Amino acid sequence: MTTAQTQELDVQPTPLALLLLGREADPRSERGVECPGDLPSPSDPDLVERARKAKEKLGDKVFVLGHHYQRDEVIQFADVTGDSFKLARDAAARPEAEYIVFCGVHFMAESADILTSDDQKVVLPDLAAGCSMADMATAEQVAECWDVLTEAGIAEQVVPVSYMNSSADIKAFTGKHGGTICTSSNAKRALDWAFEQGEKVLFLPDQHLGRNTAVRDMGMSLEDCVVYNPHKPNGGLTADELRAAKMILWRGHCSVHGRFSLDSVNDVRERIPGVNVLVHPECKHEVVAAADYVGSTEYIIKALEAAPAGSKWAIGTELNLVRRLANRFAPEGKEIVFLDKTVCFCSTMNRIDLPHLVWTLESLAEGNLVNRIEVDKETEAFAKLALERMLALP
Repeated sequence: MTTAQTQELDVQPTPLALLLLGREADPRSERGVECPGDLPSPSDPDLVERARKAKEKLGDKVFVLGHHYQRDEVIQFADVTGDSFKLARDAAARPEAEYIVFCGVHFMAESADILTSDDQKVVLPDLAAGCSMADMATAEQVAECWDVLTEAGIAEQVVPVSYMNSSADIKAFTGKHGGTICTSSNAKRALDWAFEQGEKVLFLPDQHLGRNTAVRDMGMSLEDCVVYNPHKPNGGLTADELRAAKMILWRGHCSVHGRFSLDSVNDVRERIPGVNVLVHPECKHEVVAAADYVGSTEYIIKALEAAPAGSKWAIGTELNLVRRLANRFAPEGKEIVFLDKTVCFCSTMNRIDLPHLVWTLESLAEGNLVNRIEVDKETEAFAKLALERMLALP
């Protein structure tokens, strides 16, 4: 149907339709894809040397953080590598660094800004490096969910627990409503604490980590869990369903870990006899139930470090990390493969490439602050409160 025909019928395109047509933008989810100035060409053979020189010129003024899922071309310039929370804490432990260059995604840079001093400036090389999971829970949606819980008469019984992979706004909501943050390593401890405070948990934004922790680690049943869908009236749940549930799981997921299936597990066991299947708890429940080992990114790395020579492993997590681990442990005779046959990088993590890193470091070396991530003071205060509750967990 043409625009003229649409106008004749007096049909107005919806905001979503306009967004899909590229005629409108959502400033809350589109964080910007252009850099002020020209990016170096990705074919520039001098990029590695340019990054090295700019970093050397900055000296102790810059501290580069590299998440495990980053490209090899970027990770080589990281002063430290790790998961999101470890990196944020590492940044806070380097107060002499004026610039924190976070090679990761937006919510990670926000967490670093929350935990570092006001004198430190957190920079994200590409502002379009977001996280699809974090973007699945907006402040407006979560506030509406709390209204639904209030109308059902259970809000006072509910303690929010938010995964580290969430925006500063969601962390602030959690802090304001008496909840805590968790990582994939300490989710059980966080839920144990939450159930000491209240009768129910609202788990944001990854339904799979919440379900896997509740059922696999805490002995709950799948029937104890309901999924709140923010795109349906009342989350798609009745008041009775909400009252009966122990775990109210937000309908969010990781686009990478969500790709792994039970078929992936069965297929790799057929192809590689004796293989150990090791997956991240962001995977679907049936994948976690069928795996031999389940754990965070740091757990995965440590498990492979401790694995005997000649052992075989299929890993269910982001491909950059799996490939790096396969190369690292190949000399020890450890066979490490990606769990799924389909190649799948984290597309938003991969936005941080060498041209963006070079542009960032050279800009900072010339005294130009670019792509700063700064959380407002009120949001920071409540988000920090939720993070501090996590740090105080036994």
